[in-house]
Amino acid sequence: MNHDFRKRLRERQTLLGTIVSSTDPAIVEVLSECGFDWLFVDAEHGPFETTDLLPVLRAVDHRIPCVVRVPASEEIPIKKALDIGASGIIAPQTNTVEQVEAVVRYCRYSPQGCRGVGISRASTYGMGLTEYVGSANDSVAVIVQAEHIEGVENIEEIVKVEGVDAIFIGPYDLSASMGKMGEVTAPDVVDAINHVTNVCNAANMPLGIFGVSADAVKPYIDRGYSLIVSGVDVLMMAYAAKDMLSMLRVGK
Repeated sequence: MNHDFRKRLRERQTLLGTIVSSTDPAIVEVLSECGFDWLFVDAEHGPFETTDLLPVLRAVDHRIPCVVRVPASEEIPIKKALDIGASGIIAPQTNTVEQVEAVVRYCRYSPQGCRGVGISRASTYGMGLTEYVGSANDSVAVIVQAEHIEGVENIEEIVKVEGVDAIFIGPYDLSASMGKMGEVTAPDVVDAINHVTNVCNAANMPLGIFGVSADAVKPYIDRGYSLIVSGVDVLMMAYAAKDMLSMLRVGK
């Protein structure tokens, strides 16, 4: 596990990442050599079970941090992701203070939380258990998503929850919750994102966001967003293949 990811996140350093949606370890191994600051491993929408996540994290090894978006903001998936060596978790659909407080508890060992202690890859299969348990509360990143209008309405209280390291906006789910499926530039969706942005900046809470391209996320970097996710592994492959074919077919 990369032990400085949480520190860099809390310092609001610009951290550039991309989404890993494929369970093929070769893809994530390649991405880990491309210069990204971190990788967003999507176990919510991607086809990942715990047995799929493990070889992906092994392929990355210690090159760069891998943060797993868990399939649900519940104790067991959070515990499993951290035990196999994730640098942190992204918790989806965290719309209330109570949900966010529970997520933090699941990520922290006692006395700060209720994370279970077990032999796992994160602790070098028990050989480094004492060291890992002693450092994990300080090194594991807890990122919660603002991706529903209810979460936007509760954001003033959510940013006050101790142990939250960043808020990650999900513009597409947010738009859907507002009856504007995929209309991420609709005025009321933009207003909701702006509200989260203003509240988080006032609280010095790091902000993250996803965009399908560099152009989609650059404006947010200018507004103080530091946890940046641009592109998706399979989409980047598809776009690169189409661009290559277009160049080859010029003049035919």
